[in-house]
This record gives sequence, C-alpha cells and structure tokens, in this order.
Amino acid sequence: MIRSLPPLRLLTVFETVLRNGSIRAAASELNVSQPAVSQALRQLEDHVGTRLLDRTTRPPGLTEAGRLLQSATTEGLGRIAEALQDIQRLSGTAEQSVTIACSVGFATYWLMPRLAGLYETHPGIAVNVLTTSQGAPRLTASVDMAIRFGSGSWSDGEVHRLFHERVEPVCSPELAERLPREGALQAATLIHVDVDDESWTRWATYLRAIGQLPDNRRPGLRFTNYVQATQAALSHQGVMLGWRSITGDLVKQGRLVVLSEPHYRPGSAFFLVAAHRPTHQRASQTVAAWLRSLGDSDPSGAARAI
Repeated sequence: MIRSLPPLRLLTVFETVLRNGSIRAAASELNVSQPAVSQALRQLEDHVGTRLLDRTTRPPGLTEAGRLLQSATTEGLGRIAEALQDIQRLSGTAEQSVTIACSVGFATYWLMPRLAGLYETHPGIAVNVLTTSQGAPRLTASVDMAIRFGSGSWSDGEVHRLFHERVEPVCSPELAERLPREGALQAATLIHVDVDDESWTRWATYLRAIGQLPDNRRPGLRFTNYVQATQAALSHQGVMLGWRSITGDLVKQGRLVVLSEPHYRPGSAFFLVAAHRPTHQRASQTVAAWLRSLGDSDPSGAARAI
C-alpha cells in the first residue's frame, strides 16, 4: 500500500495550491516557478489516474476525486507535523519559536521595540519577524501569525482586532518651528509612501477629508516603504502622514511632533491573524495573547478627529 502512495513532494504542492488558492501564490511560498507547480500537479494526477482539478472553470475547482484527496492530504500532513513536534519534545530539541509576518514599518517601529517585554516574561520563546514591503502579509507553512491592516474579513486564520488606526500629519520639531501656524501643509514638502494597497491612506484622501484639494502638480518626496519615509521626516525633509501604531512612539519621544491639524480615522484597523495550525501551539498562543494585551488601548489624544 505504501508503494502506491504518490511522492510526498507532490502532495505538499497540492496542499499548498489549495491553501493559497492559486498556483502563483503557491509557487511564491514554495520558492519555485509556476510551471514547476503546474507540472507537479499533472504528475500527481498521472499517479492517481484521474483529474483532481477542473480546469474548465476560473479559477480551477476541485473534482470529486480532488476533494477526497484534499481532505486526506490536509489531515495527513497535519498529523505528520504534530508527530514531528511530539518527537522533538521527547528528544528535548523542540524550539519554541514563533514567526510573525508584518509590514516593515510595523516591525521596525512597533513590534521590535516591544519584544524585549515578551522575552522578560517568557524567556523560552523566540520570535522570528518576517517583513513585507508590499501587500498584506500572508500565512504560509512557516508563518504562525500575521499582522494585517484591513477590514478583518480573512478566512485563513483566527482573526483578532488589535487596534483602530489614527492618521495625522507629523514632522520633526525643527521643521515644525519653521512652518507657519496657518497653512502649514500648504507650505511644507509632503512625504508620500507609494504602496500597492487600497486600504492605505494617502495624502489625497487626507486632504479631501479636511476640506483641501490635493495638488498633483505639487512637488514632494516619494518612497516605496514607510521606514524610508519616516527617516526622511526625522531628517527634517518634510511632513508625512503618521500612523499612530507606527509613529506614535516617536511622537511620545519628541522625535516627531503632530501638526495642529485634525487626525483622520481610516475605516480599517490592525488585526492579528493566527494560523489554525501553528508550528508550536503553546508558544503561539502565548505570543498571540501578548499581542492582544498590547493592542487593547486606543488613546485618542487631544487632536480633532475627522
């Protein structure tokens, strides 16, 4: 019976495609080309002797045989992963590590400065941080949880809201002193972050919300990630839209100041999305509880909201 089983590699590719919902996403997770994933699926179909995917639909759906194999593969690979964890615990080699995926800005200015507090209370846990510069961080076989900004309507994990966001213009204290009290935004160089994310609040959205018309002809500074933009603001190069979760600590430290403009509340929030089957269940639960405890507070300050 064992000899009739397809190679584990083909089953892993099959499970990855189904979990991600596309060949492209599966190829990215497996670090192989899309043709290689397609070839593996065809090899698996040749091995079982029937079609597993209905390629007449877009995206391709599962055939009856595909649904049977999906159920068995998901359960089987899950049990193998659990058995390996049990073996590691028996041999004393289990690593209580948890991998968190988040944006580079969130990791740099919010998560990393707070990890020392986790290590003080849970010295046996190690957190690996995987950053993304574009798009929502994804849960993969090697990622235990992701921190995403959006509506919270994801089905690939357990979703917990951390906090609502607040966006407001910030700059260095030195630059703020040189700007006029009235019309500061019109006089300042605006710092832009160009990201491929519809939920990201841009200057055009903020200016319209406060009753000002954005001027596309106006020169400004443009960056592809939030860390670069924040560094430019710290270096007195212009005014950026500060997200409370990311630049809030810099404001508390006095390295950035909030201009006397109303703050803007996007309709979305930051959420923790925890994998259904994390690598280390107990450690992941501990880290998730720690993150939720940090995300409960939402100080509004004295700024006017729009």
